[in-house]
Amino acid sequence: MGYRIVVAGATGNVGREMLNILAEREFPIDEIAVLASSRSQGNMVDFGDTDRQLKVQNIEYFDWTGWDIALFAIGSEATAFYAPKAAAAGCVVIDNSSLYRMDPDVPLIVPEVNPEAIDGYTRRNIIANPNCSTAQMVVALKPLHDAATIKRVVVSTYQSVSGAGKDGMDELFEQSRNIFVGDPAEPRKFTKQIAFNVIPHIDVFLDDGFTKEEWKMVVETKKIMGPKIKIVATCVRVPVFVGHSEALAIEFENEISAVEAQNILREAPGIMLIDKREDGGYVTPVECVGEFATFVSRVREDPTVDNGLLLWCVSDNLRKGAALNAVQIAELLGRRHLKKGDMIEDGAILDDDDASDD
Repeated sequence: MGYRIVVAGATGNVGREMLNILAEREFPIDEIAVLASSRSQGNMVDFGDTDRQLKVQNIEYFDWTGWDIALFAIGSEATAFYAPKAAAAGCVVIDNSSLYRMDPDVPLIVPEVNPEAIDGYTRRNIIANPNCSTAQMVVALKPLHDAATIKRVVVSTYQSVSGAGKDGMDELFEQSRNIFVGDPAEPRKFTKQIAFNVIPHIDVFLDDGFTKEEWKMVVETKKIMGPKIKIVATCVRVPVFVGHSEALAIEFENEISAVEAQNILREAPGIMLIDKREDGGYVTPVECVGEFATFVSRVREDPTVDNGLLLWCVSDNLRKGAALNAVQIAELLGRRHLKKGDMIEDGAILDDDDASDD
């Protein structure tokens, strides 16, 4: 016996990726419904590479009764309206928006990091998916934190335009094309030209000078890993279509060497260590697209602080930062609570033939 699954926002970038991953990981599904706004009603979307197509239904008229799990990728405003309806009908909502992340009654889950927190889902029947940059970062931090206890993290992000949705990807493409042919490259989605440029501004500015994206990384990391960790972030948009990168400076309470960290990361769930100290011996965003893993490279000791490490972290933000993490949460929910069908084991993020490389 399998699950009755809903994907809300199935015509967007993240919704389509959710369908791809559900198919790839052979999630035990008895029935699946795909929802979007009235504009997309009746359109067909692919269910991964299965040659199966699904007809989009209008979320406005959908009856949530009898459905087990809903993966939401519809933004905060629509989620605020539809998630309580689904949850009240007994359908567990796994939400990709920022709406519920800091709600104390809603668990914020990265399965490799805090799986036990999912037990609190019964308070609201809602589970939150973290911000894309937070998700990949905490996957890399958790095994090192367990080994040597993290005191402080300084992170600089290099975030792809897909984090801003289809409009962001379209703007990068159009501006790049216009620049090559000598046409104007005026910004619409972003505050400045994104083609051949970087923008140190993601989301709105707060009174203290940080942006909301930077604030999210701080408060979400503390909720997931514990309030004692000190973290500060600078979030930057870069002209990359898919794949977020992060440079991390980590200070620990206890001594840990680069070699020890490499050995820990090599065995950690959800991580692929690629750290050869030679030309090309590291991972860049274009190489992580379509992959499940969070890639770690450039692990080295920080000579400016006691017990410090530096590393480079890259992941497909549409996957681990959004769709994959949501599906992993659904798998975790199935294993621990709902117990229908055969679920992928904890930590089984990579295919059997995937292996770490040092």
